[in-house]
Formats: sequence, C-alpha cells, structure tokens
Amino acid sequence: MSRLNINNLTNENEDGSPRISGISTFSSPHYFVPPSGTTAERPSDPGEGMIRFNTDSGHLEYYTGEFWDDVIVANNTLDGGARGVFGPGEAPHGDSIDYITISTLGNSVDFGNLTVARFSGGSGGASRTRGIFAGGQVPSPFSFKDEIDYITISSTGNATDFGNLLVGAYDTDGISNSTRGIINPCTKSGFTLVNTLEYITIAATGNSVDFGDLSHLRRNAGPLASSTRACFGGGSDPSNQDDVIDYVTISTLGNATDFGNLVSKATDTLSGSNSTRGLFGGGETPSLTNKIDYITIASTGNAADFGDLTVARNKGGASTSPTRCVFGGGSGSPTYVDTIDYVEILTTGNAVDFGNLVRGASRVYGSFSNAHGGL
Repeated sequence: MSRLNINNLTNENEDGSPRISGISTFSSPHYFVPPSGTTAERPSDPGEGMIRFNTDSGHLEYYTGEFWDDVIVANNTLDGGARGVFGPGEAPHGDSIDYITISTLGNSVDFGNLTVARFSGGSGGASRTRGIFAGGQVPSPFSFKDEIDYITISSTGNATDFGNLLVGAYDTDGISNSTRGIINPCTKSGFTLVNTLEYITIAATGNSVDFGDLSHLRRNAGPLASSTRACFGGGSDPSNQDDVIDYVTISTLGNATDFGNLVSKATDTLSGSNSTRGLFGGGETPSLTNKIDYITIASTGNAADFGDLTVARNKGGASTSPTRCVFGGGSGSPTYVDTIDYVEILTTGNAVDFGNLVRGASRVYGSFSNAHGGL
C-alpha cells in the first residue's frame, strides 16, 4: 500500500495552484470516503455538483445548483422492498389507493380502489401480506359506512370485502401487530363520539368484535404500535384538542391505560412507528403544525420533540419500515397538499422530501405498510 501526503501544491511559477486539464479519474477496488455531516452542516455556499454524505438522511447527496438532492434512484417496482400504502382522500379521490417503496424516493404509484368510494375512513392495520381499510363517510346519499376492505399488499388491484364494523363510523383509527387489527370507530351516526375499540383477525375475514374502550371520548387520535402494544395519541372532543396518549396490549382484551402526553395538544396527526419508537407528525393544535413528537413504545411517559415536517399539515398518512417513516398528503394551509416526506426513525431531525402523491393534493384516510413496528 502506498500513501502520498502533500502539504503544499503550487504551479511551476509558484504563484498559485496548478490547473488540471483533461480527464481525471479515480480508480479503486475498494471505496472512497466523501465528506459527511448533518443537514445543518451543509456548506453555506455550495457549488454545483458538490457531493457529500448526509448523516441525517443516511444518503449521499449532491448540490444541483439550486438545492441539495439525494443520490438515489427512485424505484417503485416493489421487488421485495418495504411497501407503504396510502388510502383514499376526499372526493374525487374517495376510493383511490397509492403505494410507494419506502426505501427509495419518488412519487407514489396507483394501486387500485376500495370496494365503496368513501372518505374519513381509516386503516385497521396490516400484516406482512394484507392491509385493512375500515369505515368512512359518503356524501350522497349521506351515510356512515361499516364496510371493512382488504388488499394484498405485494400486488396491485382493487380491494376485496372483509366484513363489517359493529357500527357505521367515520374518522376511524386503526393499528395492528402481525395477527390482530384494533380499530377505534371514533364517530358514529348522529356525529356521536365513541371511545370503543373493536378488533379483527387480519388473516381471516369477518366482522369486528368488541375489544374495550379508550380512556375517554375523542376522535382522530394518532395510532401506532409495536408487536405487543398499540398506542393512540392526541385527538379532539371534537372542539378541543387533546394531548393524552393511551395504550393497550394487543393480544388481550380490555380498556386502555394512560401512557403519557404529547408535547402539545394535537388532533389528526400523521403517526407511525418501528418496533421501538413511535412518531406523531403534524396535526391541528388548533392551528396546523409541522412538529414531530416521538415516544419509546415499550416505556410510558411524555413524548419528546423529534423535528419538523417539510410542510405543516394534518389528516395525512404515515407508512413505516424499521428505519424510515414516510408521511404522505394531508390538509395544509390553505389547501390540501401532495407532499410526501420522510425521516430516519432512529435519529432525530427534520423531514426530507420524498416525492408526491400520484393522485395530487389530497387528504389520506388510512395508511399502513408491510414492515411497520407491529410486525
């Protein structure tokens, strides 16, 4: 092995640095180490083509001349990668389902449609093979739906009927481990809040069954889970925001137990987790926020500050892998957004741009992945 150390390099007249012309190449059978640092440590006056390793995102990035972009190829072929799914939004997207490959970057891709177009529904969780959508609202003729649909996550195509909730409801919240999905119907006919929890067995089909109750009445609490514990954070009653985090043990039946509190009161957060850490992004406080809170699911206690979303919003979706949480769509100010951004769950810091929803700007009702923290 040879090493060349140069302390000073000048041109032949010793009045400046040398000029290198022609083609210069670097060749090694091993690797080279580029400069690295956090997002905050990016050069203040970068030049076009500069390349560095961003320790916040875990990616190589380069300066385009206008902004820093990741050196990564967008890939939504889903050839075994973790898949994130975003459910329907407001009309005309009331039956739309999009998907992404969580480990890549790029815009979402159309997956298919629900069995019945509806909005303000939610997810009933997902296993590694099957994802659940539950409940919702249709405007004409106005009604709250009790339909539960499912999709096979590794494929594309329209949803299939799974069964029914105990009651027609909207603003449903749901989460799961690998076998059981837990759903909070939130709001039933007459716009009456409910704190009941229902459960399903994801690998089967059939109607939901009573599980227990949340600690108090509220809607739009953010759900997330490990393989043993499901948490519901924040919400509203419906006029006042809430900061309470409840949890249940997924494999049992019974009422929720107090976990702690969010950093601040918020409803309609974008929530997701890996097996150890849960994130609550954005929400309404009552103004829209871009703040992200996090908790350690196996413990109890109050949430802590994680960082910020790229856009303040609520009523979006979140899909997770063991390392990454991707936030998609939602209600911004003053309009809906098609933004998809992400964070690395094991770090703290601000979100980075991922891409956009293929359907365009939209709320997202129901989201999940085949690699979330409950699996």
